[in-house]
Amino acid sequence: MEVNVEKSVKVCRMGKLDKKLLRKQIKSSHTLLKHEGISTRSEPTKSLVVANGGLGNGVTREELSALLKEMGEVESLVMPPHKPYAFVTYGSEENARKAHIHMNGQTLRCGAENSVTLYLSFVGSVPCEQQACVTLPVGLVLVEDFVSPEEEALLLAAIDWSSTSDAVTAQRALKHRRVKHFGFEFRYDNNNVDKDKPLPGGLPEECQPVLERIMENGHTKFMPDQLTVNQYESGQGIPRHVDTHSAFEDTILSLSLGAKTLMEFRHPDGRVVSVALPARSLLVMQGESRYLWTHGITPRKFDMVPACDSQCSSSTTCDLSASNQLTLTKRGTRTSFTFRKIRHEPCCCAFPSACDSQVASSPPSPPILPRGHGDAARLEEKYVHRVYNTIAPHFSSTRHSPWPRVCHFLSSLSPGNVLADVGCGNGKYLGVNPEVISVGCDRSRALVQICAERGFQALVSDALCVPLRTATCDACISIAVIHHFSTPERRLAAVKELVRLLKPGGHALIYVWAFEQEYKQQKSKYLKDHNPRNNAAKDNPELHGKSSVFAGSNPEDNKKRPSDNCKLTDDKLSVHINRTAFNSRDLLVPWHLKEGKGEKRREGDSGEGVFHRYYHVFQQGELEQLCVQVEGVKLQTSYHDQGNWCVILEKDSIR
Repeated sequence: MEVNVEKSVKVCRMGKLDKKLLRKQIKSSHTLLKHEGISTRSEPTKSLVVANGGLGNGVTREELSALLKEMGEVESLVMPPHKPYAFVTYGSEENARKAHIHMNGQTLRCGAENSVTLYLSFVGSVPCEQQACVTLPVGLVLVEDFVSPEEEALLLAAIDWSSTSDAVTAQRALKHRRVKHFGFEFRYDNNNVDKDKPLPGGLPEECQPVLERIMENGHTKFMPDQLTVNQYESGQGIPRHVDTHSAFEDTILSLSLGAKTLMEFRHPDGRVVSVALPARSLLVMQGESRYLWTHGITPRKFDMVPACDSQCSSSTTCDLSASNQLTLTKRGTRTSFTFRKIRHEPCCCAFPSACDSQVASSPPSPPILPRGHGDAARLEEKYVHRVYNTIAPHFSSTRHSPWPRVCHFLSSLSPGNVLADVGCGNGKYLGVNPEVISVGCDRSRALVQICAERGFQALVSDALCVPLRTATCDACISIAVIHHFSTPERRLAAVKELVRLLKPGGHALIYVWAFEQEYKQQKSKYLKDHNPRNNAAKDNPELHGKSSVFAGSNPEDNKKRPSDNCKLTDDKLSVHINRTAFNSRDLLVPWHLKEGKGEKRREGDSGEGVFHRYYHVFQQGELEQLCVQVEGVKLQTSYHDQGNWCVILEKDSIR
């Protein structure tokens, strides 16, 4: 009893800063319990959770470790990937108590531009330190220290970026980097090289010793005759792509000079492997890794990389999504030398679905509307899930501003409310109201990864089966999601899943794309200022890209179809012409990947750079008719908002 009285006296005597510190500690403890299931303790232990001291806050392992060690010997430091907290275990309980007293509320400088305030709480146990490994794509080899520091300096000095002689090096200043071509120019207008017009001068003579060593070591059987030199400043990158099959032979060789960077490889089935490329390393891509996996560099200023020497074998790399022995490294200026051999015959590789030589001879036919659950799942996998995984970085870069009426709904929620954003995309709504507890889910693993990098709580999940308990959310939002389901039954199931998540009295906001892009004599922004000649240059709330058609379909046919005809004869889906009125309710909408102004395609993109997404656009009243089929919910309001039909549902209260 005396202890409780003493504690009460201490609380009463707390100053303003002490009370703020206590509130922050309590809040961080609640957050940890809700999202990780880990409880903090009031009694001292050897282990503490350090709120705000995680990789997700821009804190490096080195910075945090140096501060923690000032309090005594540290047995372990666990920093989960993308999380805003870390776990530290001291050699003694006494040192842990010392850290808890002296470091709570302390400001930690992170580099020259950032600082965080740390809040520490005792925990009984911490996650085990681990470094998981993941298999490298087949045919991918990373050779570290392939060139010496002296050779690196010589190669970098050989590239004169001040030169303006395009005839010799075909220098280009692109949106995300600057580039020079030697031997042959890579043409971004046709995604290929002009094989009959070699550039004068060939490859720089400084490259010859490196190329001879590459040949001697058996990394390629072709002597490269084309070189692309890319220079990336901190924060720059390149979209994921496959180097054009018909342009180059099998082996692609990329020499990294200057700063370290992280390159992401993605398989068409959604598998992702991140590979850290140290300075002076050589990356060899052959076979499957060259022809099938896309590779790219996400634009950012920091990379999450292994904190110590990898324990993985030569055929594996550290799994950044599972390891907690990670740190952050600031990007500097990186220059890559990519060597390739021009191909003079059509490609006949073992990956025809990704091969422009083979696809050109057998163009795809348009898909048909599904006739059952299995057909629908396959259609959505190909024309929704795979597409968003592929275009995720570009898609995210076009999604900046939350829609005002969605923000109004989110701002109306009370502090402490639980919000689920089902189909959260890049998470642009997860941070609108910081007073609520927000969790997002999306079918695209790549978009969920972007959410994590932005510090949001998100998980990979299908909107038809969200892994959250029934009646746990005060509110749910589904913004531009349900129109991607290809049958009425699946669209109804998506609404039912939202209602299942709601507590009694909870509310759900749903947005779907409207068939009526002109409503009450006002055109949506999607249709306004329509100019067919610059369709691809304009963005809109739901689209971004160029129109494209499957072989055998005629854009003029779309214009002639009556508006009440929901599909083509024989159920084949039409391809929509962007920024025009809809002529059918089930359609494919093109998304055109582009890197910068004037670049029609990405370097190495094996196809046209156009990806088709399935949509069912809703007619007036259709969304309301769908929602009233769900038991235990009432329609609170419905409205039309810039080319979208929208409803707010309220789950019945328990009496």
